[in-house]
Amino acid sequence: MTDPTAPGASESAPSGSQATPETRQHVLRKALVAIAIGTAGGFLFAFLKLPLPWMMGAMVATTICSIAGLNIGLPQPVRMVMIAILGVMLGSAFKPELLDHLGKWAVSVTGLFFYGIVALVLVLLFLRKVAKYDPVTAYFSSSPGGLNEMVIVGKAMGGDDRIIALTHASRILIVVMIIPFLFRIFGGYEPQSGMLPPGNGFDIPAHEWALMAGCAIVGPLVARRLKLPAAPLLGAMVLSLVVHLTGWSKSAPPSMLIAAAQVVIGTGVGCRFAGTRVSEVLKIIQTSFGASLILLSTAVAAGFLLQDLVGLPWYVLVLAYAPGGLAEMSMVALGIGQDVAFVATHHLFRIAFIVVLAPLAFRLIRKAWTA
Repeated sequence: MTDPTAPGASESAPSGSQATPETRQHVLRKALVAIAIGTAGGFLFAFLKLPLPWMMGAMVATTICSIAGLNIGLPQPVRMVMIAILGVMLGSAFKPELLDHLGKWAVSVTGLFFYGIVALVLVLLFLRKVAKYDPVTAYFSSSPGGLNEMVIVGKAMGGDDRIIALTHASRILIVVMIIPFLFRIFGGYEPQSGMLPPGNGFDIPAHEWALMAGCAIVGPLVARRLKLPAAPLLGAMVLSLVVHLTGWSKSAPPSMLIAAAQVVIGTGVGCRFAGTRVSEVLKIIQTSFGASLILLSTAVAAGFLLQDLVGLPWYVLVLAYAPGGLAEMSMVALGIGQDVAFVATHHLFRIAFIVVLAPLAFRLIRKAWTA
């Protein structure tokens, strides 16, 4: 389908790549340009009062520049730092009173499992029959989430890791662009009055700063040691969750840091398209648009089926189910004023289902494909 030696958007270059190592100055320059573009895009979207401005603006601006051929990139450590801050923020959304809702959440989490199976099968058929992906690439591109894990496992199983990464990145871009407007139409969402997301200022007590910093540093280290998926986000979130559920802390990161995290996360999505031919990007985005419509349609159907059982509007369930990435969809929930804890919990379960079950299911059905 594509040239396997062409530069891609996955976190590591494909094995056939002839790219030479970059100097630190070059990497830093690309990162500074990328963040500057992302910040400018976020500022423009915030000025225009568009939904989730800092992340969506950064995504759109850096995606356009990447497709246009601008050599930009974002080092993984920069993104991981901001994702850890996001994890602390997500953990702060878990209050002791939320424990009373766990029974209702069990119903929607169970529904999420069946949604994932149906969505994966439908997208797999679409990628095989319409997009003509090879079986392995189609399978790992069709999973509703788990970008990094699917790229790594898909490559190990013989798939095109670059196509898998680009397909997932395009899906995240499309879903995150659609969801806020869906809420604006059906959910009564109104853009925030100020430029920054809602939240605290920097005048937080010193002990609260220390607790948040500890969650952002210690949590990811422990999660990595335990080899957990999405370790920076999950580790910081779980430790922050414990700190807030026990009542040790009642603060969340300042709104300016949340805006900066949105810019970095959005910029990271856009930079995944850097170094890829325009024709290839457009073809994959076209394919991903069809896959995203399947995923969102099945999420809407699940929302309507479960809304009475869960006691929440269908569009909130769509936000909890839509596979736009844990960090990205959690930021969407924050930006449009929805229950961040509910959304983040469901996306954590979605990732767990995918990371654990998708490779096992692939091994079981591989013989059928090669028969």
